[in-house]
Amino acid sequence: MSSSAFSESKIKKPNVSGQFYEADEQKLSSHLDQFFQDADTAPYQDPVELIIAPHAGYAYSGQVAAHSFKAVSKNVYKTIVILAPSHFVGFDGISIWDEGGFQTPLGIVEVDQEFTKQLINAHEKFTFRADAFAKEHALEVELPFLQKTFADFKIVPVVMGQPDLPTLQEFAKKLKATIGDRKDVLIVVSTDLSHYHTDTIAREMDERTIKAIKSLDLPGLIKGQQEGNMEMCGFIPVLTALFYAKEKNLSKVEVLKYANSGDVSLDKDRVVGYVSMVIRGNATAGAMDIDALTNDQKKELLTIAEDAILEHVNNGKKLTVTEDDPRLNQQEGAFVTLIKQGQLRGCIGSVIGRGPLYLTVRDMAIAAASEDPRFNPVTPGELKELRIEVSVLSKPRPIKSIDEIKLGEHGVIISQGAFHSGLFLPEVATEWGFTKEEFLSRLASEKAGLPADAWKNPQTKLEIFTTTKFTREDLE
Repeated sequence: MSSSAFSESKIKKPNVSGQFYEADEQKLSSHLDQFFQDADTAPYQDPVELIIAPHAGYAYSGQVAAHSFKAVSKNVYKTIVILAPSHFVGFDGISIWDEGGFQTPLGIVEVDQEFTKQLINAHEKFTFRADAFAKEHALEVELPFLQKTFADFKIVPVVMGQPDLPTLQEFAKKLKATIGDRKDVLIVVSTDLSHYHTDTIAREMDERTIKAIKSLDLPGLIKGQQEGNMEMCGFIPVLTALFYAKEKNLSKVEVLKYANSGDVSLDKDRVVGYVSMVIRGNATAGAMDIDALTNDQKKELLTIAEDAILEHVNNGKKLTVTEDDPRLNQQEGAFVTLIKQGQLRGCIGSVIGRGPLYLTVRDMAIAAASEDPRFNPVTPGELKELRIEVSVLSKPRPIKSIDEIKLGEHGVIISQGAFHSGLFLPEVATEWGFTKEEFLSRLASEKAGLPADAWKNPQTKLEIFTTTKFTREDLE
């Protein structure tokens, strides 16, 4: 897009081209292509409203950032709002670039003038001030990723100063009102995590921060930042995003990739943390919701799984356990997965469940430790090295078209006749980066013993389900 389409005075020239990323168009494009190729995440098939991405030099954070943009690459967005922190100018308010465009080596991106005007007119602290953008890089470095991912879109560039919480809440509400019922708006939240600690300390801090974001724990995030237990240079944009998520009832928060600068530079003494995340709504109408489990109920199921494995491996006996909680007495399917030193050590499940959920978890835990045909039974010496993961399954629902399958959200059961059936959990698609066709073909051939294209056969039955997955670490 040529600059003649806009007012010359409102074309924002790049600040860090040639420093944070390549200044040459072809080199930059090639660099981004490699990031996307190496990003091991599968694009979502349904709209995502919020992503979080880092903003450091591409050599350090580019690979992490690519995961966020690749995850939403199949969606169509006409307006992209970018929330960035202010690294150089302190001010009580929010600066919104109101018209014109932003230039990078890949061209000029037009500002959504109608959208920005609505925001600026909504509150006295929502203004345009050029000095907030004069040196800022946190917004700029997201633009080439957007240009490589999407076509025919406009941006809403926002640099956030240090407004108070009521102002952030008001901005989130006005953002929601301006977007309305549109499905073609993406919000990009620009932030890095902890700065200049050792690798060990950084990972501990970043884990706390990511956990708070995943839980939409606004008070915990604020307290952690105030006390120095958590760090984000984009603290204000992230808080705003969480306020927005609360307003829109977006409760699915997923981590796509975490790393720090030491993973690239190999300097582990002073690192900066990076994360890519998505925040989106729950399953759409027609999907199979699972009655929510409280953290205490999840902890109880994990305790049952742990105790059942200990009793079986050490004594060869089935754990005797009773449970009065009505929620845990519902009949539901469950899988129990055992991880040892980051590698699968066993996974067995029941789709429908064998009686009450708590007993299904007990039985699947024992089976994962002793009956998975891919592994020898777990030995007493391995018990301390095991990490247990429980997945509770919704009731499967038949589908008429594969368009109903949402990769990363739905598990799939394929069956043909009485002797051929197989199942993949939702995370298989994400972990392996499968397309929907690859997901179904591998499921048919590897799990059901059917031809790879059996999912196209009208005689083949396809069912989908959702899962609630948790580990002890998730709840601490």
